[in-house]
Amino acid sequence: MTKTVDYYFSPMSPWTYLGHERFAALARKHGAAIDVKPVDYGKIFPVSGGLPLVKRAPQRQKYRLVELKRWRDALGVPLTIQPKYFPYDTATAARLILAAKQRGGEQAAMALAGAILRATWAEERDMADHAQLGAVLREQRLEADALLELAKTSEIDAAYERLTQEAIERDVFGAPTYVYNGELFWGQDRLDLLERALAR
Repeated sequence: MTKTVDYYFSPMSPWTYLGHERFAALARKHGAAIDVKPVDYGKIFPVSGGLPLVKRAPQRQKYRLVELKRWRDALGVPLTIQPKYFPYDTATAARLILAAKQRGGEQAAMALAGAILRATWAEERDMADHAQLGAVLREQRLEADALLELAKTSEIDAAYERLTQEAIERDVFGAPTYVYNGELFWGQDRLDLLERALAR
C-alpha cells in the first residue's frame, strides 16, 4: 500500500520554502506520495490561536528573523530575510497550485509550489502579480494562460475552501504541516521525525 503524506502549506511561508525540497526528497526516498494542499491561513489562524505576522509581539517578530537566518545558513538555501514582496495575498498563487494539480497531478503542483516559494524568498518577485505568476508558470513549462483561467473558476475556489476547512477540522494551525497516518508534524524542523514515521 502506498504511503501518503498530506501537505498543508501557504505559498508565502518561509518555513514551507525552507523545507519544500527536503520534504520532496524525503518522500521520494521512502516511496511516499504527497497530497498537495495549499490552504488559507487567514481563516485558520482565527480559529487556532494564531496571529498574522504583523500582529505578533515585537519580540516574536524579532526572533523570527534570527531563526530564518540560522536556518538559511544551516541549510545553505538562498533566502532573503525580509523580501520586498512579503506579505502578499496568496489567493491566486494557492489556486494556481490547485489548478496545476488538477491538470498535471501532484508532481506539477509540487514543482509549481516550489517555484512560487523560491520566487518569493530567493528571487524577490511579486507572487500576487498575474504577470509574474504567468512568467513562473512558463518557466515551469506549464500552460500559463489556461492555468490562470482555471484558477479563477468556482471549481478551484471550492477546492481551496474545502481544503482549508479540512485543515481546520484536522487541527492544522501552522505552515507547513505534514500529516501521515493521522499524525501531524508541524514545521520543516520536524522533517526528521516525519522520516522516522515513514521508515517504520
